[in-house]
Amino acid sequence: MKHELEKRLHGKISTSPEDLACYGFDASGLDGSPSVVVWPEDLQDVVAVIDHARSNRTPVIPRGAGTGMTGGTVPSAPHQDAIVMSLERMNRILEIDRENMQVLVEPGVINGDLQRELGRHGLFYPPDPASMNFCTIGGNVAENAGGPRAVKYGVTRDYVMGLEAVLPDGSVITTGVKTAKGVVGYDLTRLLVGSEGTLAVVTKIRLRVLPLPEDIVTLLVLFKDLEKSGNAVTSIMTSGIIPRTLEFMDSEAIRAVENYKPVGLPVDVGALLIIELDGDPLVIKKEAEKISYLCSQQGGEIVMAEDESAREKVWESRRALSPALYHIMPTKINEDIVVPRNRIPQMLKRLKELAAESGLRIINFGHAGDGNIHVNIMVDKNNRPEYEKATGLVKEVFRATLDLGGTISGEHGVGLTKMDYIGMEIRPAEIELMKRIKQAFDPLNILNPGKVFP
Repeated sequence: MKHELEKRLHGKISTSPEDLACYGFDASGLDGSPSVVVWPEDLQDVVAVIDHARSNRTPVIPRGAGTGMTGGTVPSAPHQDAIVMSLERMNRILEIDRENMQVLVEPGVINGDLQRELGRHGLFYPPDPASMNFCTIGGNVAENAGGPRAVKYGVTRDYVMGLEAVLPDGSVITTGVKTAKGVVGYDLTRLLVGSEGTLAVVTKIRLRVLPLPEDIVTLLVLFKDLEKSGNAVTSIMTSGIIPRTLEFMDSEAIRAVENYKPVGLPVDVGALLIIELDGDPLVIKKEAEKISYLCSQQGGEIVMAEDESAREKVWESRRALSPALYHIMPTKINEDIVVPRNRIPQMLKRLKELAAESGLRIINFGHAGDGNIHVNIMVDKNNRPEYEKATGLVKEVFRATLDLGGTISGEHGVGLTKMDYIGMEIRPAEIELMKRIKQAFDPLNILNPGKVFP
């Protein structure tokens, strides 16, 4: 197989053990070595890989930066004789259209690099995953990534105007429009966003962008009581103010950060909120005063970031959370549940109860403004009884989430890790319809097989 591909993609292919190991895992902690790695550099290279895969009935796994949390880019049994197609070399910003407020990029562009380049043009791309300095726009599209700013600005799907993509039969399609409106035919763009690389390989992405906000105010609010922080979230979101971000960290998360990378957060509090407002300086100053009052009604202690350095220090603590957790336990089971915002206090209470009942450490943080809580069950995978107890606890977390009208994944997707639970949320008729869509796109089942559906 390598010989045939080498002729078509000379210098863009590897079967070295080191490359197979490096491209066989993602941030989920799962791994499964592929048989070959390829690095296409343009549309023709992607078509060549797909043509080869179709002719040889070989699975192809599209990959961004491997920052996904659910094993979506991991070769899975029985599909480990796979080609991992890393799109990292397709990393050009092709067009910045200031007049029409849009940008055209290749899938390997790093989210943070795009943010910085747009900032130089006075523009702003809102979706900002915690891994924004590493993750790719193509990976964000595959997972419909969100981030802290989603509470005000929405997720990746809300900014993708159109796509160029290669189908599993090797044909190239262009979806979407360049205009602000368009309702001709089915919305294939929104179908492909969040499809986890199972329907097509995206090769170009047209994104809507916004003017850079005029000013930003950042508040850090400390609470002695966990549930009162949840009550404060509800108060803020029903006040008529929509923050730019409304992030949540419980006491365990705060201690984890301070033990890993101290930034001066108090470790004797029950929870904290990171709240940001952006826009006109006079307007957001008044909004900050109102939010401060609402938080103080719930016992919150408010600290305002005085300058950009202080603001960055606050966000440094939030971005340090995921690596900090690995210093507590060798394994974390990370779930990104979402509940209606007014149910956050109930969900936090239930998570606290589950931790007490199981005897396992559960650390919670996330995007409280849109009800998205990252639940981290800390466990040693080598301790088999403990790990089995933790995996059983996942189902209880999902059951509690669904009982409150929530969903089992807000931005991480399904991949491999949530595949067995999808039937808890989606009924058989809907799953069957989704499978028929997959069959219509990919009748040979060569594109990221073994993902999403159990």
